[in-house]
Amino acid sequence: MTDTDQSADKQKSQRPQGSHKPKRPPEVDKYVDIFLSTVCDTSRRYILELLAQPEGDKPEPLPEHRSGDIARAIKLSAATTSEHLRQLVEIGLIASRREGNVVYYRLRNRKLVQSFHDLLAALDNNYALNHAHKVLECDDESCKA
Repeated sequence: MTDTDQSADKQKSQRPQGSHKPKRPPEVDKYVDIFLSTVCDTSRRYILELLAQPEGDKPEPLPEHRSGDIARAIKLSAATTSEHLRQLVEIGLIASRREGNVVYYRLRNRKLVQSFHDLLAALDNNYALNHAHKVLECDDESCKA
C-alpha cells in the first residue's frame, strides 16, 4: 500500500459513515416526536406556562387549576382547551383530578416542563440577540417595510 493509499484510508475512517442516528430505542424516538409536536403548539405552551407558575412566593407545590380557569386565562373555548389538556395528559406532562363536575389540572413532570421552558427562554434570548443584530445593521434606506 502506498503512502497515498494509506492517507486516503485514514481520511475515510475519520469521515462519518452514512447517516448517524442517536442510539435510543425507536419507541423513545417516537415519544420524543410526539412530545415535541404536542408542546410546539402555542396554546399548549401557554397552558404549561400557566401550570408552571407558583402561587405567590411558594415554589412548591405548584397549584392546580380548573379547566374553565385555564380556558379563560388563555382565551380559548372550553372545548378547545379541553382537547389541549387531553393531549398534555396523554403524554404525561400534566395530571387531572375530578372533584364533582370540576376537573383540576397540575404539572405531572416538572423537570421535563422546566427543561422545555429553559429551551423557550434560550430561544427568546436568541431571537432577541438576532433581532437586535439585524436592527443594528439597518440604515434608514435598507430597513423600510
